[in-house]
Amino acid sequence: MKPARIIVICVAAVAAIGLALVVRAMGSPSKEPTAVATAAPIETRPMAKVLVAAKDLQAGRRLDESDMEWKDWPVDEVNPAFITDGSVPVPGAADAAAPEKADAKPAGAVAAVTRAANNLATGGAKADYVGSVVREPILAGEPIVMRKIVRAGDSGYMAAYLEPGMRAMAIRVTVETAAGGFILPGDRVDVVLTRETNLGNIGASDADRSKFTSATVMQNIKVLAIDQSTRAGDDEQTVIGATATLEVGPRDAEALALAKSEGELSLILRSYADTGGPSGRVAAGPRQSSAVRVYRGGAPEVVVVQ
Repeated sequence: MKPARIIVICVAAVAAIGLALVVRAMGSPSKEPTAVATAAPIETRPMAKVLVAAKDLQAGRRLDESDMEWKDWPVDEVNPAFITDGSVPVPGAADAAAPEKADAKPAGAVAAVTRAANNLATGGAKADYVGSVVREPILAGEPIVMRKIVRAGDSGYMAAYLEPGMRAMAIRVTVETAAGGFILPGDRVDVVLTRETNLGNIGASDADRSKFTSATVMQNIKVLAIDQSTRAGDDEQTVIGATATLEVGPRDAEALALAKSEGELSLILRSYADTGGPSGRVAAGPRQSSAVRVYRGGAPEVVVVQ
């Protein structure tokens, strides 16, 4: 072997040994801790659940579950007038809710568990507003505030619930004249007038003079309330009351007031499949009756002619 090649091989061997020693030294653990790069924590804003309109709501609409939804809202931007689920404390909300201290939600860990259990059982604050009536238009995604709705039982609820141009009028009812109590708020009814006919003094007996007639004076009328109940409970099938509040037009209210003075009014429950027809006074109105004395075999008989 030539000397030059031997020298090259020796130099390569020495270089390989040196490189191995350097790599070993770099891989050995050091007494000083190795600095580890960590990502800076991302600052997150606390969020609250705010009750907003799921779609455009017009004045007079009665709210149901599908009209409302919860929306995440930064806590520092929540107005005290907004309705929240109570899971996150909102600054200023306690002062805004001062008039409703009886319904105020407790704070703390125990209160959080209580609220969670109540929400599971009742649907939370959202369920408290089902059945409320919209007083002012609310746009989709807009927070629902108390000044724009009227809750059942609040002052002005009936006025907000009435359709534009309609009137609310109460009549006296009994179990017998209100379909045994099966007429509930929201049902449609016909109003029937039963009255005693005026036969005058035509020589008939008292039994002959005691004649009664019935006629439908109103048809397809909406029942707003029975007594002060504007809606039946979820499990209620009957509502017994002394008065029924009906939704009628201005002229219909005049006709109904006259019918109240003439005799007894009865409510006839209509089928849900039969509520699309005309509503209001019957075109002919209450028919006038007259009595005619008919002689049969020489014996007089009083006949009521409609």
